Amino acid sequence: MAAIGETGTRFETVADAASPALRLDYPVLILGLLSVLYNGILAFINHNVMPLSMTHVAASEGLIMASAIIYILHKGIYEEDLPAFLFMLFTLIVTVYVSALNRMAFIDHFRNVLIIFCFTGLGGWCNERTLKLIFRVACFMVLLFLIFEIISVPFYVSIVHPSDYFANTRGLKPLSFNTTGLFQNALGFPGRFSFGIIDHRSSSIFLEQVSLANFCGVIAIYLISMWDRLTRFDRALAIATALLILTTNDTRTMLIFCICCIGGYFVFPKIPKAFNLALMPLIVCAGFLVYMKDPNAIGDNFTGRINLTMKKLMDLDPLAILGLSVDKVAEFADSGYVYLVYGATIFGVIAFWLFVCLFPAGTSPAQRRCAHSLSLFIFLNMMIGGTAIFSMKIAGLLWLVIGFMRFRDTPRIRQGRPANVLS
Repeated sequence: MAAIGETGTRFETVADAASPALRLDYPVLILGLLSVLYNGILAFINHNVMPLSMTHVAASEGLIMASAIIYILHKGIYEEDLPAFLFMLFTLIVTVYVSALNRMAFIDHFRNVLIIFCFTGLGGWCNERTLKLIFRVACFMVLLFLIFEIISVPFYVSIVHPSDYFANTRGLKPLSFNTTGLFQNALGFPGRFSFGIIDHRSSSIFLEQVSLANFCGVIAIYLISMWDRLTRFDRALAIATALLILTTNDTRTMLIFCICCIGGYFVFPKIPKAFNLALMPLIVCAGFLVYMKDPNAIGDNFTGRINLTMKKLMDLDPLAILGLSVDKVAEFADSGYVYLVYGATIFGVIAFWLFVCLFPAGTSPAQRRCAHSLSLFIFLNMMIGGTAIFSMKIAGLLWLVIGFMRFRDTPRIRQGRPANVLS
């Protein structure tokens, strides 16, 4: 395809330009790894070098995203990049509208979409060798710190000390009974689903249990999308990391998702990509049926979490649909659909739904596996969880894979200087 305003620029296959396609792209490599590891790096500094604050966390995220934007603008914005660019632009308009109506700056949803824009852009220019190395190193680091945590909690805490990090950077002081140094939400509670391997929910390099669980989902999407191109070592490393997460994190949702991905490897290629548009309504309807069967179910179990989301959806403030109740959004951090409505308006929810369903490519079997697993991961998570899938720790590599898979069969090799749609 030609770049906007420059018909001479074209895409070439790997066979046409093997050398650039095989060369490591160090900016993408560094930014991809930092998206996963930056929290752990900051926690190490906080515990072993100097106390940090939320400002340091925000500045680190901002630096990663600013670097990604500079990289993308240097490469140029092409016709194929317009869906992500327009999605970000629409979200910016919604953000200004919501902030003006509520007379308060609310940029959370724009930040979430900016992460998507940055990492789909990086993924679109990422070559296969770079993507594989990013996941190889990320899986190794997650697996290494997970083993540390399983073998010796005191040693793990001596490196990153999660409770101190969250106290300093999030203001979440550890409760009196938490003397472990772990993040208090990772301690779990009696009766929760568990394989019994460790006495808490594992966190690894992510420092808290929810992001580690969702990283397992990202690994599953990577494996189902790239299986035919991975070496035995890469497959074994990714599977070992995912299995150890599933058996120590007590995550029911990702266990179900990973099982669906195993069957989906064979089924997803036979399903048209357009089916994704029906997936979110189907999941919400299924949630409603679960609620109708047992409307009084509560607790931190699958039925209880679904009921919590459905009750909040049915009690939705009509003004929230138009963005007039953004001050209440913090109350819904554990219910993804409701959080999205309050923070992005109904128009933002529709835009997000369309982007998740339509942006991924769906031509080849591998691309359809990627597209269907993404939709299932996002929309299932939003039914039983909250905002974790939007954090850079998870969204970074997730959308890097989506951006890469969009061009996997026709890699983008720049010839000359591309025209920039913003110039």
